[in-house]
Amino acid sequence: MGRPRLDRQQVDDVIALALAEDLGPGDVTTAALIDPARAARGRLVARAAGVLAGMPVARRLLERFDRRIRLSRAARDGAALERGTILARLDGPAGPILSVERTLLNFLQQLSGIATATRRCVDLLAGTGVELLDTRKTVPGWRALAKYAVAVGGGRNHRRGLYDQVLIKDNHLAASGLSPAEAVSAARARAPRGLRIEVEVETVRDARAAARAGADIVMLDNMTPARMTRAVRAIRAVRPRTLIEASGRISPRTLRAVAQTGVDRISAGAITHSARALDIALDLEAP
Repeated sequence: MGRPRLDRQQVDDVIALALAEDLGPGDVTTAALIDPARAARGRLVARAAGVLAGMPVARRLLERFDRRIRLSRAARDGAALERGTILARLDGPAGPILSVERTLLNFLQQLSGIATATRRCVDLLAGTGVELLDTRKTVPGWRALAKYAVAVGGGRNHRRGLYDQVLIKDNHLAASGLSPAEAVSAARARAPRGLRIEVEVETVRDARAAARAGADIVMLDNMTPARMTRAVRAIRAVRPRTLIEASGRISPRTLRAVAQTGVDRISAGAITHSARALDIALDLEAP
């Protein structure tokens, strides 16, 4: 897997929104208390163990907000953190540092939380050969950042939106009145050429039929490990090269059992929508 990358414009857009919602017309507390000429220095410290993600966003945030704030000795994204690890040092004018503190920490805490949750699951899958994928279950506007953090944690990105892969879900089937196999055939005929076609199934029979219809990926949704094992065997017997994905209420507790059913990959929304923010603080030093 290549080094995760962020799109500069997407980062700038999220930064602009974050600064606008927090600062509004100005930081009234800092303006009332802090001499504009006063300098400060401090350090970003991990208060809990985890995986760092978001340092490039932090750098860009400071560039956009006030170039006088210097970020030095910064750890790299993907670094394993212990409680008390110093992530970076900050120095510059005290006022702007105080004004940008919460926005800076929000980015680092949220993205590191996603990377940490992802790494925990990836470690549980070690030795199985099964990939961990994310989903579209992300905070609106944050998808690019969340998927970046997943990649930092060792996971892989599923589709980025509704435009880059056909994924036929249960509600598509309900709305269209088609079976999974029929939906695969319809999508093959009508969808833009070159896009992979994935279909969600809940029974062994539908899994076999979808593979026979030519689905590139069959998603086994909300199945028990025992039923997944039967579905995997059925798919392999019909079309051995079909990718098989497991999804639906999969937790760290059940992750390895699901991997041992023979699936190729597991998609988990929890690594983005339920990741706990990593506790990171900015400690300013006395002048």
